[in-house]
Amino acid sequence: MRRVSAPQPRGNVQQIPAYVPGRPPSPREDLVVYKLSSNENPYPPLPGVVAAAHAAVEEMNRYPDMGSAALYAELAARLDVPVGDLAAATGSVALIYQLLAAYCEPGDEVVHAWRSFEAYPIAITTAAARGVRVPLTAEARHDLDAMAAAITDRTRVVLLCTPNNPTGPALTQGEVDAFLAKVPARVLVVLDEAYLEFVRLDPSRGQALDAIGTYRRHDNVVVFRTFSKAYGLAGFRVGYAVAHAEVAAALRAVSLPFGVSAVAQAAAIASLEAQPELLERVDGIVAERERLVAGLAEVGWHVPDAQGNFVWFDLGEKAAAFAAAADAAGVVVRPFAGEGCRVTVGEPEANARLLEVAAAFSRD
Repeated sequence: MRRVSAPQPRGNVQQIPAYVPGRPPSPREDLVVYKLSSNENPYPPLPGVVAAAHAAVEEMNRYPDMGSAALYAELAARLDVPVGDLAAATGSVALIYQLLAAYCEPGDEVVHAWRSFEAYPIAITTAAARGVRVPLTAEARHDLDAMAAAITDRTRVVLLCTPNNPTGPALTQGEVDAFLAKVPARVLVVLDEAYLEFVRLDPSRGQALDAIGTYRRHDNVVVFRTFSKAYGLAGFRVGYAVAHAEVAAALRAVSLPFGVSAVAQAAAIASLEAQPELLERVDGIVAERERLVAGLAEVGWHVPDAQGNFVWFDLGEKAAAFAAAADAAGVVVRPFAGEGCRVTVGEPEANARLLEVAAAFSRD
């Protein structure tokens, strides 16, 4: 029993929900197993990245550049934004924490869709803020009208995950423009684009979102991006925000000193320099995604519009059973209890096995 006189954390700390990472597969002798549970890029680092990382490792006795000057210069040139409008962090997850720490007083509200990125409620509770969850539409999309209606005098931040993790649909430019017209200028709106590179929006659905252009037109818009997904640097933890100078400065002010390692910075710069190879690799993953979605349709599944490197199975209480069936076939997926399963687009063999599982799975 804990002593009453023992030091106690703040009350909100005891309410922080646990982050559930994608489970790795257990080795098997009878077949190759695949991890499709964490939305990782299944392919090795881009050309030049390993060499750049090795060079940085040779100077591990030195602190990294706390100002990320070389990375900022590269990003500023490629995005055509001022260096002062950038803030780097250990993945876009860290940027969420930093933004809420900088802008939310205890009890302030943060509006977000649900289900959406699992880290949102964790970061909100850590900041002692109050999350306002707005249910997705029947098509597993953000209900932007309902989200706008949920904004109150206590709302400080709105989080828009596009494409939405774990369900897949992406927001259009028209949708975001109409939403921003309803949002008070004092409220920060985050365009969380962790899966930006995979978006291939059908023109019939609307114009693809230009997040950088949107930030240029709105002082209260913040763009989050990461090197973890398309660039394949999940193990190095580096992401960045694009925001107007005052917001970017606030993000940097609350960041962990020396948080982005020298190796991560070097790898990120080398990845940016390998843009042609990146685009070719992403096109391959998108082609596999489309093949997977078409194959699922052939066996009777209709998944939400998949614009990330994953697909969503709306399974309700059968989520655990589907995950178990996939596991038995040597494919580990990410179940969300009572809701569904998110499955990363992996190697062709992994995707083929997933199709076999889906075809055989009974939804009755």
